[in-house]
Amino acid sequence: MSPADTGASTTVAATSAAPAAPVDSPASVADTRMNPGGPGYRRMSLALFLAGVATFALLYSTQALLPLISGEFGVAASSASWTVAAATGGLAVFVLPMSALSERFGRRTVMTASLAVAVTVGLLVPFAPSLTALVVLRAVQGAALAGLPASATAYLAEEVRPGALVTAIGLFVAGNSVGGMSGRIITGWVAQEWGWRLAVGVIGVIAVACAVAFRLLLPAPRHFKEGSLRPRVLARTVRDHLADPLLRRLYAIGALFMTVFGGVYTVIGYRLTEAPFSLPQGIIGSVFLVYLVGTVSASTAGRLVARLGRRGALYLAAGTTAAGLVLSLVGSLVPVLLGLVLITAGFFAGHAVASSAVSRTATHGRAQAAALYQSSYYIGSSAGSTVGAVAFHATGWAGTVGVGLLAVLGVVTITVLGTRAARVAARREHRSASLGAPC
Repeated sequence: MSPADTGASTTVAATSAAPAAPVDSPASVADTRMNPGGPGYRRMSLALFLAGVATFALLYSTQALLPLISGEFGVAASSASWTVAAATGGLAVFVLPMSALSERFGRRTVMTASLAVAVTVGLLVPFAPSLTALVVLRAVQGAALAGLPASATAYLAEEVRPGALVTAIGLFVAGNSVGGMSGRIITGWVAQEWGWRLAVGVIGVIAVACAVAFRLLLPAPRHFKEGSLRPRVLARTVRDHLADPLLRRLYAIGALFMTVFGGVYTVIGYRLTEAPFSLPQGIIGSVFLVYLVGTVSASTAGRLVARLGRRGALYLAAGTTAAGLVLSLVGSLVPVLLGLVLITAGFFAGHAVASSAVSRTATHGRAQAAALYQSSYYIGSSAGSTVGAVAFHATGWAGTVGVGLLAVLGVVTITVLGTRAARVAARREHRSASLGAPC
């Protein structure tokens, strides 16, 4: 497929084609990589689904509990939101080093170790004596979880046939949505009866069960090629990826989508506890059932791309998210819930499309390419959580929505620029072909 077909630049194609260590040719690998219905695919899908559940349940375990945390420690929303931002920030900082370790020690090994450390910290979080201690523990937990996202997408890119990659990554993202939903619902109802500390402890126990099942189910990798840990080699790989215009656009899109999502779901609990809603904590936790919509939209992202193309799918995801933000401004519960449904559907579809495009675009250093995406994605989450909370404190829900709409505008602008770049590349390729044709 030409660069114009994918929206990639010719520079990227040249970079990606750089000589590498001998590997199996695509033709020899294709018959042994996993495909839906084939051996190992179902076990692999379930294992990574559970890893996604554990990752998001742990990463956002305090998000639905922020009003209770604010009450116990006597702090504002902007301060309590650091229990979320610290976790996502830790992940953003450490995802690239952890992806490098996965190149050397293997995807499954790094994912297993990451989950083991994260669930251990998760069992300590309920005993945090102060907000500062809680934020520090959450930062460590986020850093530990950094070994999951990039390693998982690199594992899929190596072990799954290209035609099934978007669907496979969509299932992993669907696990994220189930983890985020179940974690918030469980913490909401448990916290209503027994407080936020027991609630996050329950999430820790659930994550332990997911981690054990993940390790037992995930098939051993068959196509992993050990990479180098030499800083110079890693720096060159990262530089190659950052020099790729298409990858840069995908990284920015992931960050902007997550800015919307992080801001909305960090603040929504505060909004629903206030008038005119005044909902109890258990009901607020149940609001996160809308994550089921994200599970569906992420798992069907492959069909969406097949029908509309990557950029068409991104336009649709951005438009859906923007419509949800606007609808959520209405001051009654039903429109707010419908708005959350649209925001969630748009976000998870956009995230699945962008992350799978990264894996398909990078033909070398896939773990680093995925890590850069995840780093951008979680920087967006941290920014959205913090800025969204500050905007809410200053101007109310309208301020949080305003931040989200600016981020969606950024997604649309970047996608438009990508569309124009692809058209220019296609015209140049056509012109070159015409000039080179025999008279």
